[in-house]
Amino acid sequence: MGLALAATAARADCSRPIRVPIAPIGMSVVTSGGEVSGVYPDLLRKVAAETGCQFDFGVVPRARVEAMYAGGGADLLVPATRTTQRDLHGDFIPMMKARAMLISLSSDRASVESLAELGERRELRVVVVRGFDYGETYQQLLATLKAQRRLVVEADAAAVVRALERNLADVTVMAPSILAGTLLQDARTRPLLDRLRLEPMAELGWTDSGIYLSRHLPAKDREVLSDALERNARSGTVWKTLQKHYPAGSYEDGLKAIVAPR
Repeated sequence: MGLALAATAARADCSRPIRVPIAPIGMSVVTSGGEVSGVYPDLLRKVAAETGCQFDFGVVPRARVEAMYAGGGADLLVPATRTTQRDLHGDFIPMMKARAMLISLSSDRASVESLAELGERRELRVVVVRGFDYGETYQQLLATLKAQRRLVVEADAAAVVRALERNLADVTVMAPSILAGTLLQDARTRPLLDRLRLEPMAELGWTDSGIYLSRHLPAKDREVLSDALERNARSGTVWKTLQKHYPAGSYEDGLKAIVAPR
């Protein structure tokens, strides 16, 4: 499914349409009924109006988004936490700070304080989204869990919710805003918000989250887009956009502004 965001300007400053494959991620990217909305599509609409660039969206699974970015088939990777592996293929523009946490439905199990401890807690089954990446330690944990046959891999956050709700897995690792945003979109799952148990992991601190610009983009296009994205981040526009989509209390544990909100 392809969707285009065209600017109102008569002449595009970018040399060609910008390819943006996306997958639903909480309220950051929402895909429903052929429409694309959410924090980052709103931001790119604003950038389109400011620069005259055109963004062509295609809705695909998150793992496919990552593969397209790594292979040069995507001009933007959005949204994304910064990792060494992703840095190999593009230039990173930070939009906010984020952290992943251990998330489960409320229970009386003993707490977990680190990914290392999670790797040792063999009674806990872990479900994750294919294509999510929170750095080298996270990837090492996935390899350990796979070897122990404790890893459940799903295509998106909605499937993670179902796995937790149906007791097919015990915990997940992701940014809380992603899971909360997924729950908010369905009246049947909204009550689960009050049952979420969030536990910070020692290895997963606050890190930059934002947008990667592929080095396959012409240098002038990267310059135009970088300037516009950095300007919107510095001005607080990105954070204000996020607050329009996420209700208070649903994002603060895993997201914070890179500049002080005005």
